[in-house]
Amino acid sequence: MKTNRISQSKRASIVIISITMLISAYFIYAMSKNSRMETDLDEYMPAEHPAFIFSDQAEEWFNIKDGILIAIENRKGIYNTNTLEKINELTLQLQEMAEFEDNDVVSLSTADNITGSDDGMDVRSFYKEVPDSKTETALLQQQVKSNDMVYGRFVSYDETVGLIVAGMNDSTFNEEFYSRILDFAKSFEDSDNKIYVAGRPVVEGSMALLGPADMKRMVPLVLIVIALVLYLLLKSKRATVATLATVFISTIWAFGLMAVSGVPIYSVSTMMPVMLIAIGVAYGIYFYNHLNRVLLDNPDLNKDEASVLAIKKLWKPLAMAAFTTIIGFISLLTSQVYPIKYFGVFTAAGIFISFLLAVVFLPATVRLFGYRKRQLNKNSKGGLDRLLSKITDKLILKSSLVYVFSAVVVLISIYGLQKVWINSSFLDKFETDSDIVLTDAFINSKFGGTSTLNVILESKDSDTFKKPQNLALIDEMQSETEKLARVGNSFSLADYLKRMNKVMNSDDMNYFSIPESSDMVAQYLLLYEMSGDPENLTKVVNYDYNLTNITFQLKGDDSRTINEALTVIEGFKDRFKENGITVKYAGSGYKALVFTDLILEGQILSLIMSLILVIMLLSIMFRSLKAGIIGSVPILITAVLSFGIMGIFNIPLSTTTALLSSIAIGIGIDYAIHFLEHYRENLKTDGAIKPALMKTMHQTGRSIVYNAVVVIAGFLVLLFSVFPPNRTLGALVSLNMFTSLIGTLTIMMVLVHAFRLFSKK
Repeated sequence: MKTNRISQSKRASIVIISITMLISAYFIYAMSKNSRMETDLDEYMPAEHPAFIFSDQAEEWFNIKDGILIAIENRKGIYNTNTLEKINELTLQLQEMAEFEDNDVVSLSTADNITGSDDGMDVRSFYKEVPDSKTETALLQQQVKSNDMVYGRFVSYDETVGLIVAGMNDSTFNEEFYSRILDFAKSFEDSDNKIYVAGRPVVEGSMALLGPADMKRMVPLVLIVIALVLYLLLKSKRATVATLATVFISTIWAFGLMAVSGVPIYSVSTMMPVMLIAIGVAYGIYFYNHLNRVLLDNPDLNKDEASVLAIKKLWKPLAMAAFTTIIGFISLLTSQVYPIKYFGVFTAAGIFISFLLAVVFLPATVRLFGYRKRQLNKNSKGGLDRLLSKITDKLILKSSLVYVFSAVVVLISIYGLQKVWINSSFLDKFETDSDIVLTDAFINSKFGGTSTLNVILESKDSDTFKKPQNLALIDEMQSETEKLARVGNSFSLADYLKRMNKVMNSDDMNYFSIPESSDMVAQYLLLYEMSGDPENLTKVVNYDYNLTNITFQLKGDDSRTINEALTVIEGFKDRFKENGITVKYAGSGYKALVFTDLILEGQILSLIMSLILVIMLLSIMFRSLKAGIIGSVPILITAVLSFGIMGIFNIPLSTTTALLSSIAIGIGIDYAIHFLEHYRENLKTDGAIKPALMKTMHQTGRSIVYNAVVVIAGFLVLLFSVFPPNRTLGALVSLNMFTSLIGTLTIMMVLVHAFRLFSKK
């Protein structure tokens, strides 16, 4: 009968392992067919948000598009036949590409040159054929220099760089086109002319290429690091391989579920494998430590019986640890930012899968392949046990010092927390010395800026923006905002009219201002429509002249730069309101700012929700509100400390670091759960609090330390990521895990003793 039971056990184990492998194969197939990297940064944002709805509407009204910026540099100056020909040819070939519309590609060769003539107003491009004589080139140079609508916008002030701006719809951009546009632009380089390519679509393309590459590099690295640490801790090749298999499978299943659900891979998703591997191995460590203890305590048990007994003792604290970790990640659903929301859902799914595999797959591998127990003398006290005993003794005796130290840490953290700022910059995801960042900095140094902020003014009355007082107010707002160091050029209907007024008065600079009467404004606009391309005006004003668009060029896509500009613009809001004009915002720059506000809002909600749920769950698990509060103290201190460190060291809150609190709470609470569960059991047998604490520190303290070491080692692998925010997160999470470990074994342990938790005496 016993042989038959063993045979049945092996057959069951083979079935479990086979089903696991088949499901894994299915998800691998699904990933090969459906997985894709989301490169459109607009898709990171909730489309139903009022700010995004209005921005999208404004983008349709005024044909607002993010542009690919191609700069051509000739250090000897661009006014030579070769460079001017390249500018013209680049422009023409871009216009011929299916991804662009003719009017959306603008450069020196296509920009309007508004001039006065004997017949009135003349509007034409600066050149259709490249000047082939010094006289013609010098005339072109003079025309550009005297035209502020072009000078500094399409030709740098030092006249060494020409700029081509090609606006495009996000839907037309993909990885293949990204590579093609880079190769196309670089083909125009020669010994005298250097090409630079920048713009938001280029940032998206770079993320699309680097994200998967970074993930492919991180997964093998974290597996190698954790394999080494696991083997050193478990001292078993079988246990190490089986544990790694569970976390690798859980990662495949999590990404497979994303593929099956049609959810794309976002930049933040690339950290999921590292997290799932680092978190999931803890369940394997707890399982094999308990299995080893069962075998040591019960030498007569066979591997089947031992694995069943180990799971019976372990499943409850393991389930509690898994579900509290899941709560930490599920709380990210409060965020309106899609990448964070999906990251929380599928990481939580991966953690549940890791837990499931730990209690089903790992016992199956033990029954099928066996396990050799570590020969330890269970009555001896090793170095770690002696250290934990001393810590327990001294901390109980000097508990007041623990309270004081914890209070000091919290107070310093609260001070730092007030300095935390939010950063929406996508460029900050790249190395400061990477090509994309250096190119962006170069173009910013030569022109108004690679990022934009669109200010939309709206009135109920037609012809509002033909009135000189309103146009003058727009011009004043532009001038004041341009005084900011991080704001470059701006462009509006006012710029058109100032230029028209000047050229219609013999290029006299005294007339470089808004016309004095509405009739004069209307006359100039009529002349322009008759002489030039009326479609150009649709980018700055609508047909009824009650909607207008002012574009500000910014030398950064971060929140501080955008907020500085908005502060000045908001100062004009009341003056516009007096004229019946409302001020709203649109474009990628403003949407990025709203994006950061959503990150902060989601972070606060996630933190509050996860803390409340964890306290409630702990209270229910241990049937004690006191246990729920005491068990949450280490993670509460950890959360405050992590944000305090961010503020003190000027680390911004971003789409990546916004995950910090949920990770800290989700993983850090595991230590408290295992400690409290085993302390409660030991208190039942030992009867007294201090002996129960000592025994818990000996038994569970070691497992908690091992768990922390593995998790910290796993997250430290993120220090090798190509994305700086990922490296920051890796360092902060590792610090959080260390803090949670110390907090559990110090302040929580002291509180358990002081409040006589679970004691009926």
